[in-house]
Amino acid sequence: MFKNRAIVFILITLMIDAIGVGIVFPIMPDLMARVGAGATGEGAFWGGLLMAAYAGALFLCGPVVGSLSDKIGRRPILIAALSMLALDYAIMALAGSFWLLLIGRTLAGLAGATYITATAYIADISSPEEKSANFGLVGGAFGIGFVLGPAIGGLAAEISLTAPFWLAAFLSGGNALFGYFNLPESLPKDKRRPFGKRDLNPFKSILDAFRSPGLAIPLICIFTFEFANLVYPTIWAFWSREVFGWSTLYIGLSLAVYGILLATFQAGLMPVILKWIGNFPTLMLGIAAAVISMIGFGFTSTLAALAIFIVLAAFSDLVPVLLTALASNTVDDNKQGVVQGVIASLSSVAAIISPLVMTALFQASVDPVGPYMPGAPFLFAAILVAGMMPLAIKLRGHRSG
Repeated sequence: MFKNRAIVFILITLMIDAIGVGIVFPIMPDLMARVGAGATGEGAFWGGLLMAAYAGALFLCGPVVGSLSDKIGRRPILIAALSMLALDYAIMALAGSFWLLLIGRTLAGLAGATYITATAYIADISSPEEKSANFGLVGGAFGIGFVLGPAIGGLAAEISLTAPFWLAAFLSGGNALFGYFNLPESLPKDKRRPFGKRDLNPFKSILDAFRSPGLAIPLICIFTFEFANLVYPTIWAFWSREVFGWSTLYIGLSLAVYGILLATFQAGLMPVILKWIGNFPTLMLGIAAAVISMIGFGFTSTLAALAIFIVLAAFSDLVPVLLTALASNTVDDNKQGVVQGVIASLSSVAAIISPLVMTALFQASVDPVGPYMPGAPFLFAAILVAGMMPLAIKLRGHRSG
């Protein structure tokens, strides 16, 4: 009973968190223009810098937060993270300059422990055989949030550009209060571990994780895939406006469609697929789908083709779920927090560099001086994922659920 109640609460928490994140995506071009950060090409660059600032703060704090949750439990960290996110959205609503937005995003990165702690929470209450499917439910919750978030963001922005941020602040703050009164702790005191000075060093935590038997390959694959997959949140709004001339509303609706597909694959079809063909074949199919969809977006200029490739892109998001389950099953219960923190930290390194690379590629590809190819960032992402495939093949036989 406790287990089912806890899983439901965590999924609702993550869904609301994803709504808050997804609300922002469709309004990024208008937000950049509002604070004087430029039009499509230039605005994409400054938007990428915002994402990099968030990721940089998360990189420094991710392993620390994960280790701290191994010491004091998941519940207090999760509630504190949600509270800090509410503050971040309020700052973004009030911001009249790019630099205030940057401060807000940095604060959000400092408290970016929602996903880290929630995933460790799920690992606490799941058997090794259940982790892939349960992590898939986490992805499904995010998918539902991304269905609602961009759609809400696009609609609310029609009223006021700041309305989506106030709504996100309300959802995050309300969720923090709900968790304070209802969320039970998942990590028993006898399974907690000491927190020392070494845990304050994110580089030491990452190096220790790579030295752990069986962890290096899934961690490298997670980093590479996340780096490439960040092409979607980084340039989707700018790319779709450039190629299709979409308004904020249509950008939000397209992201909502992606969220529906993501939730369908991860929460609905993933357990069936895993039972049917197994973990490793599903992983390889996901990698192949990622390469095909990225190449497709690189060249497409029609809505019919976009509809096909967005389905493949959503299916490919099973890859990080399976890789996370692989990593989780290689460590003891009292290290789940630090491992999830390291995974988040590596993803943050990718998120520091990738937005800068992808937006620079996009800016160059739509510059009137050079060759016009707005899909260039997608093609670069496809090369990265294809290059990862030989390493992923070595994961055959690893236990992922």
